[in-house]
Amino acid sequence: MPPDAAVFSPEVPNFDTFSRFNLAGILLSTDPRADVTHRFYRLIALFALEVLAIILIFQVFSSVECRLTEVETACRGLRSAMIRGLCLFIGLGLFVWFRPGLRARLLRASEAGGYEARLWGFAHLAGLGLIFLPWMSADPATLNRDFPVYMLSLSLGAFLAGLGALFLLVPRGEVLPLLRAGGRGLVAVVVVSLIIPDLADALAPLWWSFRWLLVATFYGVAVLLALLGNHVILSPERSTIGTGDFFVEMAGSCSGIEGFALTTGFFVIYSVLMRDTLHLRRLWLIVFPLALLVSWLFNVIRISALILIGDRVSPELAVNGFHSFAGWLFFTILALGVLWVVQAIPALHREPAAARPPAELPPLTHDTNAALIAPFIVFMLSSLLVQSFWQEPAMAYPVQAGLVALVLWLFRRPLLRLDWRLDPVAFLAGLAVGAGWLLSAEPGASPAGLAQLGSWALAGWVICRIVGIAILVPIVEEAFFRGYLLRLLGGGTAWRTALAVGATSLAFAFLHGRIIEAGLAGVVFALIALRRDRLGDAVLAHAVANTTIAIAALVGGDWSLI
Repeated sequence: MPPDAAVFSPEVPNFDTFSRFNLAGILLSTDPRADVTHRFYRLIALFALEVLAIILIFQVFSSVECRLTEVETACRGLRSAMIRGLCLFIGLGLFVWFRPGLRARLLRASEAGGYEARLWGFAHLAGLGLIFLPWMSADPATLNRDFPVYMLSLSLGAFLAGLGALFLLVPRGEVLPLLRAGGRGLVAVVVVSLIIPDLADALAPLWWSFRWLLVATFYGVAVLLALLGNHVILSPERSTIGTGDFFVEMAGSCSGIEGFALTTGFFVIYSVLMRDTLHLRRLWLIVFPLALLVSWLFNVIRISALILIGDRVSPELAVNGFHSFAGWLFFTILALGVLWVVQAIPALHREPAAARPPAELPPLTHDTNAALIAPFIVFMLSSLLVQSFWQEPAMAYPVQAGLVALVLWLFRRPLLRLDWRLDPVAFLAGLAVGAGWLLSAEPGASPAGLAQLGSWALAGWVICRIVGIAILVPIVEEAFFRGYLLRLLGGGTAWRTALAVGATSLAFAFLHGRIIEAGLAGVVFALIALRRDRLGDAVLAHAVANTTIAIAALVGGDWSLI
């Protein structure tokens, strides 16, 4: 392992500092420094209320159903961006809260105000105006029909509101220094926060595989409603339950999978940030299962409450409350509450180890860890970009490939330092993975937009697709999963190595959707990387596998394979 590949030394937090931190005292203080803190936390609270208002307006009081719009893919992309933004907001909040030194630096940086702050405040308000424009100008009944007209307003508004909020909290000149101060831990938190919705999507097939969870939720709601004195009418065959004149058909998403994904994601962030002061075994073996149980119980309470609202208050309000956005908000608050309880239990904490003096960091584009992580972040964000603004995201693959190629070029120095010698075992392993992927693939449909392309445009798309899948994707994914995560989670013992292989392979499988096939491929790539402690071997195996699949797609004309 290269000496700098395992460096992961965020600032060691102090549990006593957290327990003594008195936010109310700061806000009520007459100390001039408290005015800055007051402004900072007041802005955070304001932004949180704005997010809550947006969710309530568009998902509860005037529901937007993406499947009823003419731009379903773009609508779902915009919704996904909002959910990721919520997760990122919470993840960054946790990171700053549990890093006292970084929090103090952030507060000092936020002291700057004046004309620039007012300008960004105006941009933020203008963005909010564009976000709320569809709701103010359209009848709720026609909002879905006219949604394509409002896509630009919503997208531009979200961009301006988010940018304005960022620079209201942190002056432009302080953003990069604060990012550098956050170090690699900050990058890890950003990655985990952004892929929490993907974890929930990857768990979606398990709704029916673990039908017992949905059944347990179904009967849990029935029992709770009965205990509250209601006459419950249920049909297990149709998963229909209700009381009075209001009934709902419980879909797989009602099982609480989204809550499990959020709880897991935030627990990962929390355990990474606090690993020097936490009893990790107690956290994961005792507290985490209890947290999942609490999440399930509160999901039962949420569904029961919505059924009662539908029967006694407003059916429309109850139906809109079942939407995913409302569920994400509910489960986010619940997950944060669980972490607050964990932080308040002394038995789960231990004395922190002595903090190491911070080492002088090389330029970001020369840093090995940054080179392993940054391309994956760009890869994920570019996926979000094309899903948000293209009806057929696959048709925008050249845009995504170009962005990934650019970031790989920027980080070329540390990547070129890796050992890229040819390994016959890795080559054969890649062939086996590619063949297995093809043999287990089910028939699919190529992007419909390909038929609309001219010969030159089609040739360009095909070249970008093949180069991306055969070269760019293997480098990006192996750098992150086997180059960074596998080394971060692994250790000198066999059980830690096995745990690291399993965890990274599972995360790799979630990203690709085909859980079993991608999980096995992840195990093979991990073993290849560990065999000679060479990341280049894993990249080669992955590239050979993807090239095999790309050739089959090219010959057969079935681009659904990749």
